[in-house]
Amino acid sequence: MTDKPTEADLNALDITDAEAAEINAIAHPLLADPAPDANDDLVQIDSTADGVVFVTINRPDKRNAFDAPTIAALYEAFETLQGADKVRLVFVRGAGGTFSAGADLGWMKDAAGWSESDNRDDAMGLAKMLKALHDVPALTCAIVEGAAMGGGAGIVAACDMAVAVEGSRFAFSEVKLGLIPATIAPYVVEAVGARRARQLFLSANIFDADYAAHAGLIDMVLPEGSVDEFISMLTDSISANAPGAMGDAKRLVNDVVGHRIDHGLMEDTAKRIARARVSAEGQEGVRAFLEKRKPVWAQ
Repeated sequence: MTDKPTEADLNALDITDAEAAEINAIAHPLLADPAPDANDDLVQIDSTADGVVFVTINRPDKRNAFDAPTIAALYEAFETLQGADKVRLVFVRGAGGTFSAGADLGWMKDAAGWSESDNRDDAMGLAKMLKALHDVPALTCAIVEGAAMGGGAGIVAACDMAVAVEGSRFAFSEVKLGLIPATIAPYVVEAVGARRARQLFLSANIFDADYAAHAGLIDMVLPEGSVDEFISMLTDSISANAPGAMGDAKRLVNDVVGHRIDHGLMEDTAKRIARARVSAEGQEGVRAFLEKRKPVWAQ
């Protein structure tokens, strides 16, 4: 049986500055060796020492359309980020000026000849990749340039936020092919709502960045040539945030959404804030505020 914490254990001033610095230091987020089957040609991962990561779909000759190997590479990247230390922000984008044209035509041609069982197994690869992206603890942000079609727009919806350069185009065109946007649907519905999703899925119309913002699929339309400025702005804005607290806050949203506000939910949220207050980050953050200095993760 675990002993009940004493008052000293819960004291916000009970750790030294050196201990707090060691606990909260922003380590290089991707120090672990890549898996043996990692494919750097399909998906590139770049990171900074202060916890910012760039995941880039790297098939510019195919307008970053994805096939099974590309989906597997993205899944591996997002799975890695779930366990990477002190990542605060993840940008997802496509190489060569296009986010993603959706499914690769050759891959679709092959799938047309598969059995229903084989197609189900193949579709689970995309479903698992999107779930891995959705579950990354850090703030995820899609940067759309050129186009995000079909499953590419699904990746946009699975991120926590998204921006698009003016002139970018979007579509959920599956029904034009006699198909449905099944694996991406949970994320699109979460982003735009059920009524808007029905309109987008059933019309299959191409729409621009302004309409994507109106619908809720993206958060902001960027002027041409301003992507780097936006990246710097968002990076600077989260630099003062504790990485562990960011992950906990994201899980909080995922866990409370759709739940009735009852005693059980009230008790759960009270436990979460109590745990945060006695955590290393909580202790350091409160102490830094009282001492009118930056916490160690923001230095």
